[in-house]
Amino acid sequence: MGVQFSIALLVALALGADIPGLTSFRSAPPSLGNAFPAALAIARPDASDSPAVQSSDHPSKVLQPQSRLLLVRFVDGEFARVVQPLPGGRKGYKIPAGKPLDMQHLSDALRLYGTAASQGDTVQITSIEFRADQIVLQINGGGKKHFHLRDHLQIGIGGTSTPPPEQTQQSYAQQQLPGATLVLDYGHNLPDMSPDDLKRDLSVMLDFSHQHSATVNWIDTLAPQFQQAIKDERAVVGMDSEMVLAAMGRPEHKVRERDPEGNDTEDWIYGTPPSKTTFVTFEGNTVIRVKEYN
Repeated sequence: MGVQFSIALLVALALGADIPGLTSFRSAPPSLGNAFPAALAIARPDASDSPAVQSSDHPSKVLQPQSRLLLVRFVDGEFARVVQPLPGGRKGYKIPAGKPLDMQHLSDALRLYGTAASQGDTVQITSIEFRADQIVLQINGGGKKHFHLRDHLQIGIGGTSTPPPEQTQQSYAQQQLPGATLVLDYGHNLPDMSPDDLKRDLSVMLDFSHQHSATVNWIDTLAPQFQQAIKDERAVVGMDSEMVLAAMGRPEHKVRERDPEGNDTEDWIYGTPPSKTTFVTFEGNTVIRVKEYN
């Protein structure tokens, strides 16, 4: 009897029959199958992880010094067509970068501070300032109006007084040229960007397409050696201050002094020791010497 039972048990195991108490033998293969994909997950990165890695690279890269120079060279001085009316005012109008324009907020600003430029007008970027999380752009000289004390003085001698000189229509117009300030707010450290990126972020207010490019056309009129130097982002002897600004941007420091021959010179200093430092020396408005220190 014992021998027959043993034979029957072996046959049942060979044929995979369902026998009470032997279910553990049939549950093993599924657990082995689950382990195989897990092993693949370790050996092969999940495709869903790739975009997360790529998207984290750009925000972590802050605006580089070289990119700042390019922004100044190719955006400062450019002309644009006004897409939405530009508010006036001293503080400027804040634009959240990469977000839709708040039309109600814009309407309120126009009502409070007036319209510096209307839709369809052509304006010029006249200054760019970089802050920790913002880029401030002056349009047509900015929204600040200058106060001239001489225009408000009365000179009295004895019992008579001389009123301030009357402004001619031309002088009044010069002082009242419409200007605006746009504050492009990123909400975090300025990301690294190209001139085209900055123009795209400003596109809710300004359209740079089909506009005269002050930078490109002006460079094309220069002598070949100066065009090449600007392209290489370096200063050479014979340049004027405008060419140096186009090539290297605004200097970190300026130092004026008088040389042994009695000539007044001015050094534009780029960089800070012990890193690479470039001294561009002007006599008048012409570069007479360029020295680099590594």
